[in-house]
Amino acid sequence: MDRDCQNQDPRQQLIWAAATSETLRVLEGKWKIAIIVQLFAAREPVRFSELERRVEGVNQKMLIQQLKELEKDGILTRTVYPQVPPKVEYALTDKGYALGPSIEALVNWAVEQGSLKNEVTKTA
Repeated sequence: MDRDCQNQDPRQQLIWAAATSETLRVLEGKWKIAIIVQLFAAREPVRFSELERRVEGVNQKMLIQQLKELEKDGILTRTVYPQVPPKVEYALTDKGYALGPSIEALVNWAVEQGSLKNEVTKTA
């Protein structure tokens, strides 16, 4: 769905600004985008312990908090398997997967701005 970003209707611009602010609120948090990117890369449900390894630098408490917020906002699902030891997996929802083009656009913008180190962009 393409939007006419040149639309001069101030009411429409305010609606778009509010929608964009809400989207940024959902993604706000030091680790949320890193979590989403890791779930995209996995292309399958990821166990909590694996996600903890993949998101370098996050502590367990913060990871749990960010995952709960993403689940509440419908970006990912949490599946608990009734077994010992407990098995918990996280996966992107359709709403989460819909963020793909936006995340890709942000990465491309960061590369164009020189925000990424060369050795990172060469392997991507």
